[in-house]
Amino acid sequence: MNDRYGSDVLASDPHRAGAFAHRPTTRDQPADKGLVVEEVQTGWVGAVVRVEKSGGMHVVVLEDRKGRTRTFPLGAGFWVDGKPVRLVPPARAAAPRGPVTAGGRRLTASGSIAVEQQRARVARASRIYVEGRHDAELVEKVWGDDLRVEGVVVELLDGVDNLEAVLRDFRPGPSRRAGVLVDHLVPGSKESRIAAKVTAGAAGAHVLVLGHPYVDVWQAVRPERVGLREWPRVPRGTDIKVGTLAGLGWPHADQADIAQGWKRILGTVRSYKDLSPALLGRMEELIDFVTAVPE
Repeated sequence: MNDRYGSDVLASDPHRAGAFAHRPTTRDQPADKGLVVEEVQTGWVGAVVRVEKSGGMHVVVLEDRKGRTRTFPLGAGFWVDGKPVRLVPPARAAAPRGPVTAGGRRLTASGSIAVEQQRARVARASRIYVEGRHDAELVEKVWGDDLRVEGVVVELLDGVDNLEAVLRDFRPGPSRRAGVLVDHLVPGSKESRIAAKVTAGAAGAHVLVLGHPYVDVWQAVRPERVGLREWPRVPRGTDIKVGTLAGLGWPHADQADIAQGWKRILGTVRSYKDLSPALLGRMEELIDFVTAVPE
């Protein structure tokens, strides 16, 4: 037998709660658009059209099945599915964070229109390689949303000297391209010689090596973001990261200081507008290159 009162008579009031309640407790119900409710006093049944302010109070507009509308004060005195409710204003949609278009659509940090609620896609065979962790973190911050939509994976070289070996293992071809972003890609540099070598072979047509002119990707961040007019000039023989932090007057004694310094610099980057065009154009070109292969 179903015990309508339960084993503990003091646990709850069966007249106010439970399947057998005939005087159920009124609960709050957001007046979401389309919700069908009944106004108790008049018996008017209709779907919520909108909630608005009128005469200094919130009201709800209900539309019945014949298209007629009536306005009622928001609050108690309504039923939903045979149970009493207190209509409250619906939750406000969260405003898009970050940059938006003139029409209010969210933009990614790279400036492209964000693709909302898209399921993750399988990664492409093609890859983008960057020299080190700091390069990867900067790429993720600005282009991460775009790369996930396109299914492009970014991998680390751990130094441009490893590029030949990495490409040998990767085996680029017509259906699997390799885009490579390197630092200090200027005439006569070590990086330019390696780039020329890896693109001269049989698989060279499926490899694109691009880069920026800076010794380190840190300098691809606009110096204004850290309060400078230009990045410090670091003497030859001094580690570029150590010299940069010293020029900024930031701690630079060990690897922990370097990691913290980069974290501070990266934290100032909000979007593509905070990066040098010398990096922006190259990265966009690499994305176009690796996504142009039919899947």
